[in-house]
Amino acid sequence: MSTKTLIKTCLFTNGRVLTGTTFSVRAAISQPLRLSGYQQRCCVATKAEVNEIIKKYKEGDFNKLPNPDKLLHFRKTDQTDTSETEKPHEVPMGTHALPHPIWSEEELHNVQITHKPPEGFVDKSAYYCVQTMRKAFDIVSGFSTGERNEFKWLKRIIFLETVAGVPGMVAAMTRHLHSLRRMQRDYGWIHTLLEEAENERMHLMTALQLKQPSRLFKWSVIGAQGTFVGLFSISYLISPKFCHRFVGYLEEEAVKTYTKCLQDIENCSMQHWKTQPSPQVAIDYWKLSEDATMKDVILAIRADEAHHRLVNHTLASMKPTDYNPYEPGK
Repeated sequence: MSTKTLIKTCLFTNGRVLTGTTFSVRAAISQPLRLSGYQQRCCVATKAEVNEIIKKYKEGDFNKLPNPDKLLHFRKTDQTDTSETEKPHEVPMGTHALPHPIWSEEELHNVQITHKPPEGFVDKSAYYCVQTMRKAFDIVSGFSTGERNEFKWLKRIIFLETVAGVPGMVAAMTRHLHSLRRMQRDYGWIHTLLEEAENERMHLMTALQLKQPSRLFKWSVIGAQGTFVGLFSISYLISPKFCHRFVGYLEEEAVKTYTKCLQDIENCSMQHWKTQPSPQVAIDYWKLSEDATMKDVILAIRADEAHHRLVNHTLASMKPTDYNPYEPGK
């Protein structure tokens, strides 16, 4: 191999060398180099060490030179070295969840079906809107006819949770923008609304561990969500009271739905959920025991819906400038 070959090696001066310069070996041997004071201060090797490197280069002793295939800069894209590269750590779902209530066994089993009688035009409008939507969805989805099996339950839960996560996010965004635009405080509503939206989304993430929807189902969700987001946004700008009362009545229906699901788990076609292990995301999110089952998951979801029922009926009875009585995670 010719000594005129350019290599990445060292410059030497005054008995020491400076690393990191590309030059001709023959030129480096035959011509003394003039280096600045800064370059001399950066020297890291002696002249004897450089001479030894040059000697090995002339003799063709490359045994100690690194293999380019092992260097990241020269590594081909289709090569993988499992001994040197580690797979990125996958963060468990729900790790960055907002604060939310963790229910005790007593709270999980003491959820009751309640109803707030509508008072006035706004309340009655919200109530009858929810009742109309509930009956229409039951008919269209086929939930009210035939046996309620796991397929029907998962389809219902997944679809409803994609819609249930909308109100909290829209309300929080609207109040956030109002606060920015009016340069006024929010009185603590935003965090509660965001917590509600994420809580509903975690219900969805849990159900998706059991069933992946079809493409037609996903297109249906896109259509329903797009329509609901637009209508709810306009409604919240006009009457926040109507929207929170609407969500309160919607959560009343959700509590009824999950109570019915628990009844099917106890006595009907869903009894296998008594022993079916809970998805890990549910165990992590609700701090369930490691041997938790799907029945425990439904109990936790029902408790969440009962909490949203109370929160939204409370917010609907308050003025937009009243202080939010619910602390983060409460």
